[in-house]
Amino acid sequence: MNLYETVGKLTVRGTALLAIANMYLLITLPKTVESTTQGTNVRRILASETESGRTPSVQYYFFDQDSIIDSYSGGYADLDSGKPVSIHTTYNAFSVTKTFTALAVMQLVERRLVGLDSPVIEYVPDFPYDPDITMRQLLSHTAGLPNPIPLAWIHAEEDHATFDEKEFFRSVVKKNRRMKYHPEATFSYSNLGYVFLGQLVERVSGMSYEEYVEKNIIRKLPVSSDRLGFTIRSAEDHARGYIERMSFTNLALGLFIEKSKFMDRLKGKWKPFKPFYVNGNSYGGLIGTPLAFVRYLQEMLKPESELLGEVSRNRMFEEQTTYDGERTGMCLSWFTGNLLGHRYLAHAGGGGGYYCEIRLYPELGKGSVIFFNRTGIADERFLDKVDVCYLK
Repeated sequence: MNLYETVGKLTVRGTALLAIANMYLLITLPKTVESTTQGTNVRRILASETESGRTPSVQYYFFDQDSIIDSYSGGYADLDSGKPVSIHTTYNAFSVTKTFTALAVMQLVERRLVGLDSPVIEYVPDFPYDPDITMRQLLSHTAGLPNPIPLAWIHAEEDHATFDEKEFFRSVVKKNRRMKYHPEATFSYSNLGYVFLGQLVERVSGMSYEEYVEKNIIRKLPVSSDRLGFTIRSAEDHARGYIERMSFTNLALGLFIEKSKFMDRLKGKWKPFKPFYVNGNSYGGLIGTPLAFVRYLQEMLKPESELLGEVSRNRMFEEQTTYDGERTGMCLSWFTGNLLGHRYLAHAGGGGGYYCEIRLYPELGKGSVIFFNRTGIADERFLDKVDVCYLK
């Protein structure tokens, strides 16, 4: 039950409390995008996504380090029940998780427990690829590791308690031993690289990857444990993921997963997914509300961040190059780009049922996030379409 529902049940004797509650909501909740000219344009763009049937729902935030400048929320968390999305709705964040993994590694570097340019094999003795590959190369996707298609790297919610992540990836590596490129020859995205970075965090910290992230990142944020983590804490609040029935991706999906196990009955043009988890948390396992990811990014914008010192953050946000000096467009986990002359750092997360993007504009002290409960498998740079309204 939310605050409005609770307050609405007050009798006349509670009128004063109602006034206080309404004042509290006006102060603490983000203003809607209807309150600004820029927001009107954003509302038009985002409302068209749901109204034209391109997604069941969308949530968007634009913010600085201390406050939410504007936000938009529209559509349905569950088409079958007609439940609308809310600030409590959680989504699978997929590869956005990689920025948390990079942050965990950089915390260990900052504490001088590992060396950024040290070989990974020093900390993960059974690392099966080139022994000269460094953590920096894994973080920046320049190690040259293979990248098997990860669409099948999921397991059903009912199998989560018994799923063996390490055994699964032993099998994956055994089938994918051949390097794709020589280290630092070029940028080449690899989920496997982040699987090994997760193992490195475990070996060095003595904790599981999930425990480390929860203790050293999530608990330092003004976020409750049911709003950001590696499990679906509330089935009622978790958005159903969807894929368009007539899409090429849906047709191809049958080659990778058992649809009867992972998907539910058709709802109009949309095929819904049953609740599931990815097979490797360090490359894509986070689940949370869009607002929880806002809190994470706001902390990353602060000069005196609780998560990482300024020098280490600058190292993480520095664009990497190949061995011949070619720019890669990639920092340590974060992609870099430019919108209207403003440099940004970004990462997308996508897969079956969900798509999201997070972004920072370090020099402006601003950031943005957007989440959809529809399938996305490529970096769409969707935030370009809406952030531009605030940057003109």
